[in-house]
Amino acid sequence: MVIDERLLAALSDGQFHSGQELGQHLGISRSAIWKQMKNLESLGVEIYSIRGRGYRVPGGLELLCEERIVSDCSDLVARHLRNITVQRVVDSTNTLAMRDMQQGLADAHLYLAEYQTAGKGRRGRQWVSPFARNLYFSLVWNFSHGAAALEGLSLVVGLALQQALTAMGLSGIELKWPNDLLVDSKKLAGILLEMQGDASGECQVVIGVGINVMMSDEASEGIDQPWVDLSSLSQTPISRNQLMAAVLNHLIPMLEQFKVDGFAAFQDAWHACHAYQQQSVRIISGHREVVGECQGVDAQGALIIHHSDGVEHFHAGEVSVRAYHAS
Repeated sequence: MVIDERLLAALSDGQFHSGQELGQHLGISRSAIWKQMKNLESLGVEIYSIRGRGYRVPGGLELLCEERIVSDCSDLVARHLRNITVQRVVDSTNTLAMRDMQQGLADAHLYLAEYQTAGKGRRGRQWVSPFARNLYFSLVWNFSHGAAALEGLSLVVGLALQQALTAMGLSGIELKWPNDLLVDSKKLAGILLEMQGDASGECQVVIGVGINVMMSDEASEGIDQPWVDLSSLSQTPISRNQLMAAVLNHLIPMLEQFKVDGFAAFQDAWHACHAYQQQSVRIISGHREVVGECQGVDAQGALIIHHSDGVEHFHAGEVSVRAYHAS
């Protein structure tokens, strides 16, 4: 689906624009403008249409902008990050990154999208991705010591997101093992890692992240779990461009430290934000269920559960963790 950039720019101010005005600006008919509006609505954009006044997007649209993101990034990020690709509509930023990886084009590359037609969550779930409302990105990063050295990476990414949001003045954000951010047990953000390369040597990891910034009730109808967004947590609007820069300013230095020190260097900081620390949880792994006390994570990032048969360490994979309340 092609959305005219000039139309997006006109609607970004949140003001009314008549179909005639927009048609003259774009050089197309009013009926073509109407079709463009329907296309935007199908992407999850809220359009107000009032006869005699025209069309407007309530609150306007802040479109992702490479220049605005880079201007707020630290010198360290600028040195390490090689490329930024901003797309309006893609199937998935992770899929886009994986395609480029196969052609050797993706090292230290950030991929951003306004809308994903097939956004990917963990365990095959779809990530709901309304247009220009949330943050969807994938960052490709090189690692040198194989898959075994990547244990705990998703936890480090989650910690970087938590610290970035805290630095922006948000509070109450907790981490759920292995890849979610929660507020009051509601999902705020998720992480999906995909790897390509040598399992024992050089490899590249696609770090996929979705953060709910301003999710409408209509767009969220496909979400099968409690959720929360940043707009409900902040008294002031959250700029997605500033948010992306803040994430990079925390994430990239932590990725570089992770290469050297592994997860152990972040273990205590992760525990301080852990949603289920010393709480009863239910672990679901395949057809097996375990109930026990969560004692945090070990130096490799495995979840430590004390249950009736002793202490067990669970590694990321097809494992689900839920709070447990005895009836």
